Amino acid sequence: MASRSHLPLLAGALCAALGLSLHSAPARAQNAGAPAVPVVVSPAQRGPLPVEITANGNVVAEASVSVRSRVEGQIREVHVAEGQRVQRGQVLFTLDARMAEAQLAQQEAQLARERALALRARQDATRYSALRGEGFAAAQRLEQAQADAAASEATVRAMEALVAQTRLTLDYATIRAEIDGRLGALPAKEGNLVRAGDSSPLATITQTDPIQVQFAVPERWLPEIQAAMQTGQPEVAAHPPGDRHAPVRGKLVFVDSQVDTTSGTIQLKARFANPEGHLWPGQYVNVVLVPRVEPDALSVPVQAVQTGSEGSRFVYVVDGEGRARRRPVKLERVVSGRAVLQAEIAAGEKVVIEGTQLLTDGTRVAERPGRPAAPDRQS
Repeated sequence: MASRSHLPLLAGALCAALGLSLHSAPARAQNAGAPAVPVVVSPAQRGPLPVEITANGNVVAEASVSVRSRVEGQIREVHVAEGQRVQRGQVLFTLDARMAEAQLAQQEAQLARERALALRARQDATRYSALRGEGFAAAQRLEQAQADAAASEATVRAMEALVAQTRLTLDYATIRAEIDGRLGALPAKEGNLVRAGDSSPLATITQTDPIQVQFAVPERWLPEIQAAMQTGQPEVAAHPPGDRHAPVRGKLVFVDSQVDTTSGTIQLKARFANPEGHLWPGQYVNVVLVPRVEPDALSVPVQAVQTGSEGSRFVYVVDGEGRARRRPVKLERVVSGRAVLQAEIAAGEKVVIEGTQLLTDGTRVAERPGRPAAPDRQS
């Protein structure tokens, strides 16, 4: 029978044979007896995810035209209403043009007279030219007839130009829309006298379809944007805050030629089809630019990413024994509620998204059902 002095040696040998430690065994027993911490988990995923650049922008019209009169006259009729959508060529205002119509009638009559005189002069020149060949007319008389014919032709052309000018004045008396767009306020009413030199416009037409959004992003994104522009036009989504409609989607069409050294940003513009008028000139919008799609991105729900000391990031992964294991990660970006990571985590591994505040490395956990994720309105 072994003496009591040999019992510690025998116990140590037994623990060594079993791969245990005399000091860790009680701790493990105590940890094994601790109740499991209830947590909610979600699997890590690998798959295509877009690279999103978020910014704030303002909606701007591609074109805005101030409607002014080219001639003087009294407004006889207003054919449109304030805020109305108009198409190019649509009649907006009609001016009183009776004076121009009278001038046109007078000039057309004078033009007919000059054409008749020119015809007679041409006939005289032809006749004297024939007589000269038979020796019956002097060369001087022929030259005079030819000069008279040329002068009459010049007078006809001058009158034709004068008639064209008066007709143009009549055409200007009907004021039409120069672009498709939406009218603003109409300060001019029927009966008002307008002049060609008036500083105040009769109306303003703002083009709203298509429409543009201008925004700025940090210059660190410039290489991504330049690479994307070489292969096409990257997609841009714009969404006014509080708008219940889906984001309006368009294409990036402009990258400024230089970086703003004051703010360290680059100015961009995107063009959007806007037939429903969801975007309004001057409106503030949230912008998401997608220069490319990463084909095999590792992502977890953003709630799973925790911040440690000195800004380090980590997640808790549940292993096969039901214990939470702390894994360091590098957060690259957040896309539609999912954090894109660089980490040694396989697709399908379960990460803890609720209950992390009670965990340490090696804590035994018990999975419980979680709440369904809310749909992302921005996607």
